[in-house]
Amino acid sequence: MRDQEWFINAALEIRTTISPSDLLSELQRIEHEMGRTKTVKNGPRVIDLDILLYSQEIISDEKRLLIPHPELHKRKFVLIPMNDIASYVIHPAFGISMKGLLDRCTDQSVVEWYAEPVHPE
Repeated sequence: MRDQEWFINAALEIRTTISPSDLLSELQRIEHEMGRTKTVKNGPRVIDLDILLYSQEIISDEKRLLIPHPELHKRKFVLIPMNDIASYVIHPAFGISMKGLLDRCTDQSVVEWYAEPVHPE
């Protein structure tokens, strides 16, 4: 990952009947509406919406969509919020829980809480 300013990261779990491909299109539409322009790969951006997991599916359309997200298990800033909302979820390719992936993660990035996690009642 490139050096960049601090940014806010969050994870969200949703239920949907939208296909993974249609969901990706909708997320890209939202990014575009919010002013995202693709300049430098993994560089600073206004917003970045990713599909990390889609149920237990493994999807490999390398030109458009890779699920699980190929960097999910390497990024502490992703695993910490994922672990907070779904520590029990098993990575479909590795067979390891989000908690297990976080425990094994060697990423040395600094991750700080901006706000307390929100859990639905």
